[in-house]
Amino acid sequence: MTFCTKNREHYFGEISDGQMILTDVGKFADEQFRNVTEHYPYAEIPVWVVMPDHIHAIVIIDNDKILYDRRIVGFDSVGSRCATTPQEQNQHSNMSPQEIANMQGWMSVVVGGLKSSITKYANSNSISFGWQSRFYDHIIRDSAEMNSIAEYIENNVAQWECDSDEKI
Repeated sequence: MTFCTKNREHYFGEISDGQMILTDVGKFADEQFRNVTEHYPYAEIPVWVVMPDHIHAIVIIDNDKILYDRRIVGFDSVGSRCATTPQEQNQHSNMSPQEIANMQGWMSVVVGGLKSSITKYANSNSISFGWQSRFYDHIIRDSAEMNSIAEYIENNVAQWECDSDEKI
């Protein structure tokens, strides 16, 4: 998943000498991603990076840790779609459309909660901040793709100078 700031403003910090220097809101965002399971026991974010104007993350929803079903029809206000790990792909072939929609809903809860907590932190500390209204997501199909995406995320700071003019 990729979450971008409004107008691609550098709210989270700057990259200097190949290192990401986080602002206070950037530090708070990093902490929220690090501790996501405390707030959402069914979610895990094993790999993420906070960049000056966006955050990349691999978000895993563990269907076995969801305590109750949630009926979701269609897309919600943040435009979520189901994102899965390679291990869940086999499970999805046996899942009903309603079960897949439920996972979409749980992903939306995590994304909305993360974005909301970061926005609230910024507002309560009088920090100018905003998000793009949507996020980008991609279903990871296999372990090779998972490894490739994880490597991209882990090397994103180092690639900033090359990629900074490109759109996500």
